[in-house]
Amino acid sequence: MTYAAKTNVSPDRTRAEIEKTLRRYGAEQFMFGEDPLGGIAAFTMRGRQIRFTINYPAKDSREIAFTATGLRRSNSARNDAHDQAMRQRWRAMLLIIKAKLEAVEAGVVTFESEFLSETVLPNGQTVAEYVEPRIIEAYDSGTVAELLPSLRASEA
Repeated sequence: MTYAAKTNVSPDRTRAEIEKTLRRYGAEQFMFGEDPLGGIAAFTMRGRQIRFTINYPAKDSREIAFTATGLRRSNSARNDAHDQAMRQRWRAMLLIIKAKLEAVEAGVVTFESEFLSETVLPNGQTVAEYVEPRIIEAYDSGTVAELLPSLRASEA
């Protein structure tokens, strides 16, 4: 079952909870946004800019247009399902942010390692946005850089 699949908590209330949680752990400079395609939560913490994004399902996607049993939803039911999916995704974002911050606080992981993929680079991309295409390309081509440089190259 999907986490918070039946939540009634609005995205606005969840964003307020995210900000309150982030403040408690020392974050600064908050930004939240939303458009029909998804949402964003960004903040500054420990000298790093961090950005989380979530994608909303399209209203004509199978997840929204049809019930779990395969029946086509009415327009009204489709809108309700879309709103529910938005609420669920914001709750999931809150959960992951809380879990990451608590793991850092407990010393289980470092801040840098736990928030690496959401760290914003100077070019405006997150580390994940920058690295993921390169990882896919490496595996698709079968060409992955060697872990250690060849000794022969350094002997030349």
